[in-house]
Amino acid sequence: MPTTEIPRDHESLLRGAALRVTRPRLAVLAAVDAHPHADTDSIIRAVRESLPDVSHQAVYDVLRALTGADLLRRIQPAGSVARYEARVGDNHHHVVCRTCGAIADVDCAVGHTPCLTASDDHGFVVDEAEVVYWGTCPTCATAPPSVTASSEGHR
Repeated sequence: MPTTEIPRDHESLLRGAALRVTRPRLAVLAAVDAHPHADTDSIIRAVRESLPDVSHQAVYDVLRALTGADLLRRIQPAGSVARYEARVGDNHHHVVCRTCGAIADVDCAVGHTPCLTASDDHGFVVDEAEVVYWGTCPTCATAPPSVTASSEGHR
């Protein structure tokens, strides 16, 4: 997404999805906006900066509610824990670093894209295609081998 993105109005989003506006919901939305592709533990840490007493279960419940209301998207690349992002409704894809696990958004290809149209949909009404590109991010590609082997990632 462009770096000049306009901040989302979290209260309006919640009301528009017929969800009550609560401090945990606002904090989770803010955390995911600030940390795209964050895992649950990272979101909990970010939420606890503004709500120190929030429980793990409360954050899990909020993530489930916000994902169910299509305000957040849950992704889980192979070999990764679930991650959450605020970019919803546009069927974009992701590129994942095999070395550190960094994830970035990739817009859908335009024009003729045969791999995004099922050769046989078996009667399914297809509403989303998931493509994950795997490779090595620029930081890992230029880092000495000993640094990338012990890297915790730079998500």
